Amino acid sequence: MKNIFVVLAGLFLASPVCAQQNEKTGSVVDEVIWVVGDEPILRSDVEANRMMAAMEGVHWNGDPDCAIPEQLAVQKLFLHQAAIDSIEVKESEISSGIEQRIEEWIQQIGSREKLEEYKKQSISQIRESMHDEYRDQLLIRRMKEHLVKDITVTPAEVRRYFRNLPQDSIPYVPTEVEVQIITLTPRITPEEINRVKDELREYTDRVNRGETSFQTLARLYSEDPGSRRLGGELPFMGRAELDPAFAAAAFNLTDPKKISKVVESEFGMHIIQLVEKRGDKVKVRHILRKPEVSDSAVNSSLARLDTIADHIRTATIPDVLQGYYTGSFSFEDAATILSDDKDTRANKGLMAKKSQYGQTLSSRFQLQDLPAEVARVVDTLKVGQISKPFSMINKQDKSVCAIVKLKNRVEGHKATIAEDLQVMKEVVLNKRREEMLHDWVVQKIKSTYVRLNDEYKNCQFEYEGWNR
Repeated sequence: MKNIFVVLAGLFLASPVCAQQNEKTGSVVDEVIWVVGDEPILRSDVEANRMMAAMEGVHWNGDPDCAIPEQLAVQKLFLHQAAIDSIEVKESEISSGIEQRIEEWIQQIGSREKLEEYKKQSISQIRESMHDEYRDQLLIRRMKEHLVKDITVTPAEVRRYFRNLPQDSIPYVPTEVEVQIITLTPRITPEEINRVKDELREYTDRVNRGETSFQTLARLYSEDPGSRRLGGELPFMGRAELDPAFAAAAFNLTDPKKISKVVESEFGMHIIQLVEKRGDKVKVRHILRKPEVSDSAVNSSLARLDTIADHIRTATIPDVLQGYYTGSFSFEDAATILSDDKDTRANKGLMAKKSQYGQTLSSRFQLQDLPAEVARVVDTLKVGQISKPFSMINKQDKSVCAIVKLKNRVEGHKATIAEDLQVMKEVVLNKRREEMLHDWVVQKIKSTYVRLNDEYKNCQFEYEGWNR
């Protein structure tokens, strides 16, 4: 329906209301309430965002009837600029973000079944319905990061800012923790790997025999929720945006009628079909299948981690390292030598926040910023303690087993220059970024066609220029 309104944009530019009517009753079931450029905002869009905000406990500054459509309009400004600047996000990022959001909802509401009942959709349908909106959220975030990436502040500017800040306005730094982690990936049996490969080879044979299309099989069987709904199709991507093994296979394809051999990546196993090559980017379809991890494999990894933890606590060298390693055995040694977690192994197991460009930002986390399973365990530990083994799903959506050590805990406190210069720097940076983004939106409004219904003429908006 949105596409119809976009096509008819020229018609409602001259009229205050463009409504869709129920053919049987003649009553209005939806209408265009704002136009930003050539993009409409529907009343149903506003109501959907109101319901989502209520579910997530979001509170609006001011009148929601004014704030929600304004927020949607601002989003369209950022999305339009993202398209101009060729800002992109990976399908893997979309998928993992959606899974995390669904897990949060499940924890809030109590179970998968209750969530499905509340949403009146299956989990699969919820994933599909979230895809485009979550992709847009990531694009908006990347666009904002791109706009403010060159903003910097010096320590002197930070000190000057806080020197003039009233005592009751000094920020409170919540409790933060530093965490080390060791993970082991449960071993998947050769039989299970062969079973998945045989499934994928069967799909290839069915397409080659003309029994069905690659797109149909992707919609039915692919375990990539982001691309499944599109028949397995991914957007144009460069090599650096893809898993190395997947990229090698995708860029080696030359005939759209041919299907790749089975490819194993960090996400699972794939077959790939070329759609189009354009310069140094490629558009492909794929079907993802994930070998299942058996309970016995998980239990074996948990038992091995339990043994490793015992060796660390007693500072004894594991049998597997006898003759190759000397001295007392520490968590840092185990993380460096034995952990499967490539993101933390080189840093002695220390978890760290990273920017989208891979730069380490900080090793301090608030509990809510840690993976949910890690946060639950860390919350029960004292500094220096090692947890019992537990299982979790990593950011590649794979089952792994882990133990963690609480390296440090900094209790919540009022920020001070001596202890929290980095925190204070972020406060000043964020203030500068917010000011810059606010000014950017105001300037963008001036150069963009905007029309809104009369009911919004008296709204007190955050950004000036909508009513002109």
